[in-house]
Amino acid sequence: MEDKRSHIYFIGAGPGDPELITIKGQRYIKEADLVLYAGSLVPKESVACAKENAKVVDSSSMTLEETHAMVLETVRSGGTVARVHTGDPSLYGAIKEQMILLDRDDISYEVIPGVTVAFAAAAAARISFTLPEKAQTLILTRLAGRTTVPDRERLRDLSRHNTSLAVYLSAADPDGVVEELLAGGYSEDTPVVVAYRVGWPDEMIITTYISALSKAVKGADIHNQAVFLVLPGQRDDPVFSRLYSTEFSHGFRAVE
Repeated sequence: MEDKRSHIYFIGAGPGDPELITIKGQRYIKEADLVLYAGSLVPKESVACAKENAKVVDSSSMTLEETHAMVLETVRSGGTVARVHTGDPSLYGAIKEQMILLDRDDISYEVIPGVTVAFAAAAAARISFTLPEKAQTLILTRLAGRTTVPDRERLRDLSRHNTSLAVYLSAADPDGVVEELLAGGYSEDTPVVVAYRVGWPDEMIITTYISALSKAVKGADIHNQAVFLVLPGQRDDPVFSRLYSTEFSHGFRAVE
């Protein structure tokens, strides 16, 4: 019978807490012959479940060509690979270029989703991105840096929606984030959560406002590995969801 299993598994390890990896992701790490993980962002504990004879390699200093060569060597010898990424592989995970090379070489692969840092940060800060009648949309974005951002996706233009925002990969320029948010129309007193190294032992969760964001980030000596959650409506009088209202009927509950 033909083997239908994939050769490569892209696995989202979550933002830092080793227990936030999925059961499925952990299973494929346990079975893999080669475990490639980004040690600068994925704690070693997340791959500690690898089998005794597995090759476990920190890919932080490696190039795309080097990791692909190691993958090819493993696959051609009959092995499987767990490629472990921080957060969720589909978001700022640089998996597309890896997939292109795998497609070129006719190597099968599968993607196992993970918890992205914005959701782990929301949980740690105990907030909801969506609020009835206040915010029903979440935008995930970043400032331009060494990786450019299309003009149509500038933070100031996205900010015009005035809804919840998760700003990734921008901790090195908090002044730029503030400038863009205000230019887009957010008020200075809009709440912001600064979440640094969520799930790691040195995690920090700072609640502030747009006007005080730069001071908070610089005061905590944060330069990277942080996400900013911009949260309009959080301090308004709450509006309760109708989902659990006695006047709201649905397929599982009828109104008397």
